[in-house]
Amino acid sequence: MNSIRFLLDGKRVEIDHVEPTRSVLQYLREDLRRVGSKEGCAEGDCGACTVVLAELQGEQIRYRAVNACIQFLPTLDGKALFTVESLHGADGRLHPVQQSMVDYHGSQCGFCTPGFVMSMYALYQRQPRPTRAQIDDALSGNLCRCTGYRPIIDACLHMHEYPAPDADEQQLRKQLQALQRESGLEIEHRGARYFAPATVDELAECYLQNPDARILAGGTDVGLWVTKQLRVLPALIYLGNTDDLQRIEIGDEHIEIGAAVTLEDAFAVLVEHYADFGEMFRRFASVPVRNAGTLVGNVANGSPIGDSMPALIAANARVCLRRGDERRELAMEDLYLDYMKNALRESEFIEAIRVPLPRADTHLRCYKLAKRFDQDISAVCAAFALRLDGERVAEIRIVMGGMAAIPKRAAATEEYLRGESWDQPTVLTAMQRLGDDFTPLNDMRASAAYRARGAANLLQRFFLETRPDGALDAAAVNVFAVHG
Repeated sequence: MNSIRFLLDGKRVEIDHVEPTRSVLQYLREDLRRVGSKEGCAEGDCGACTVVLAELQGEQIRYRAVNACIQFLPTLDGKALFTVESLHGADGRLHPVQQSMVDYHGSQCGFCTPGFVMSMYALYQRQPRPTRAQIDDALSGNLCRCTGYRPIIDACLHMHEYPAPDADEQQLRKQLQALQRESGLEIEHRGARYFAPATVDELAECYLQNPDARILAGGTDVGLWVTKQLRVLPALIYLGNTDDLQRIEIGDEHIEIGAAVTLEDAFAVLVEHYADFGEMFRRFASVPVRNAGTLVGNVANGSPIGDSMPALIAANARVCLRRGDERRELAMEDLYLDYMKNALRESEFIEAIRVPLPRADTHLRCYKLAKRFDQDISAVCAAFALRLDGERVAEIRIVMGGMAAIPKRAAATEEYLRGESWDQPTVLTAMQRLGDDFTPLNDMRASAAYRARGAANLLQRFFLETRPDGALDAAAVNVFAVHG
């Protein structure tokens, strides 16, 4: 058994007897009385609890804003933690992001302010001169009820104009290196167990020996099981310390993304190759959620409203599964059997995802219908892949999220379209035939009628953008996006 060890304000902290599901926010507020970090939603939506983690990435130090309310305390092992109380200088001088918030009147009631400051701090560490788009993205996980965002954005635009604080990156790097483990971490507290294997072989063996354990990646779903559902999780196996699951490999035929790769890193490499995925991935949750959650975790969760699956299935992605020493592959759409049910066997986990490199002759798009641009779950998420033979459909994949109990292909509509002319009459018929593939539900996000009409209109939009007689220009597409 081991204690967890991490850095806080440049000092090494070791904690024994840790409850595996105790959150970082609980530790800060209840144990340390660091009450700057606030609890607003306890589900990673409001950003009032935002803290920053620093960890080694090769020889570099990477800073990430995350939600402390759903980050389990043992996952801090080997990292450095920064809270809003960490930022002032030894002489009490405010950090540039704090001083900028003061000077540009970015705070009113103050409840949300520490979370904004920490998102700004992570951006400050990453981007010397952030653009307005980068600022908007960095603040997408922070909600303000009273001040509004303009003065906070002004503070972000000007925060680098202040004298830079003293920081010894070399010393921090040495401290982090001293925290790294050669073998895995195991904790037991009052019957609850936590395992953090160092290698994927250790992970596979650990899961065989503990088939009742839950796999924990970023905790952006599992954290809510604890904070919202009050579930007791007797055993967790954490992927974040498994170096060989944090790799991204680009081969001659596909991109392979390991199970511990964060959404932010996975999306970055996918957008390099699939540029049309960019807007959808930017609208996926918020930066703190994407910094913690993993692409494989989102895929393994298999939510019918998870936005990554339609795009990946349209791209013909495959999942690499492992149980002990056994390995097998599945097409991603074959992973899902029914609502929250999948084809994984006992002690089997997704080791990686393989996404084929795009073909020059294939059109691929994805679209999201939601009530807000940022931080909203889809009513409908649609992805399409089309290969034409002249003006006829040689191959097409139509994948929908939010339209069924699982992320699902429109098999009947695809069958109808193959070999047909890619023209308006054919597409109008296909729009009607989507009803043979999907029977959407009414819920708080959208009515069944809205979903059915929205899905059909997205197919129409895809046709207008890819029709062989000349796709719509960008201005026309933007008009359609607003009014279609």
